[in-house]
Amino acid sequence: MVAGDVDMTCRLGSIQLPNPVMTASGTAGHGDELQAYFPLSSLGAVVAKSISPGPWPGNPAPRVHQTPSGMLNSVGLQGPGIEAWIREDLPLLVTAGARVVVSIWGQRVADYAEAATMLAGVDGLTAIEVNVSCPNVEDRRRMFAHSPEATAEVLAAVHQANPLPLWAKLSPNVADVAEVADAAIGAGAEAVTLINTVLGMTIDIDERRPHLGAGGGGLSGAAIHPVAVRAVYDVRSALPDATIIGVGGVMSGSDAIELLMAGANAIQVGTATFRDPRAPFRVLEEMESWCARRGVRSVSDLIGAAHG
Repeated sequence: MVAGDVDMTCRLGSIQLPNPVMTASGTAGHGDELQAYFPLSSLGAVVAKSISPGPWPGNPAPRVHQTPSGMLNSVGLQGPGIEAWIREDLPLLVTAGARVVVSIWGQRVADYAEAATMLAGVDGLTAIEVNVSCPNVEDRRRMFAHSPEATAEVLAAVHQANPLPLWAKLSPNVADVAEVADAAIGAGAEAVTLINTVLGMTIDIDERRPHLGAGGGGLSGAAIHPVAVRAVYDVRSALPDATIIGVGGVMSGSDAIELLMAGANAIQVGTATFRDPRAPFRVLEEMESWCARRGVRSVSDLIGAAHG
């Protein structure tokens, strides 16, 4: 077989994509920044950086710190707000031929509902990824994604406000991620995105204070790949019919194949893009070549293969 013979199409709930590779939210900018490195239309979809209803300044600097096998970030979801994103960034993605997934976040359930309402009827959107790994100011700033009930409340509010397919992006920093995933699906999510960053911190021992301006942050990159594989595997085991998008430390096509075998239907490439802006496209090529060399006619045949 040659790479072109492999069926790379991907089904995510009600959505059919040409292949299972996407960017991860927060790693590809708000618009078409990566178009200079490869055609955005070549990916299954482009997931934009999470945005809230209004502009948000984010956290104090420094916001990013490199670790031996990844990076810590505490950007704090800085963004222009939905109106500005629709006006200035979405048209660039549409012109580039990207299938656009908009990511939304909020501090209250009402924020998510407002964001979904503002996006209702907007042309050029394929799906909404609901980032529930955010502090809930109405629950002592506990993350929505740390509670099945809070997660379900957010997804239900977004589902009521907007008919687009919904994906719930979940945190690994919980005792039972499958329980939260089940709650999200029960409230209207067509898919769950596993995982968001792992909580972490590094300290400048000379200055005797954390490297990041906000103290701790989210760890991403190769270091968290085994955590992502485990989360995907556990959720596929607990919820055999769930649609799962695997993300976390995908640096190569082999990493992506591993997530598919754990049970993911599709994957996202994130932190690798900071080192190599072509990483999502390269991962796609490596996946297709891997399948061709091993006689895998359809990439979908790999989904859940590790479960026997």
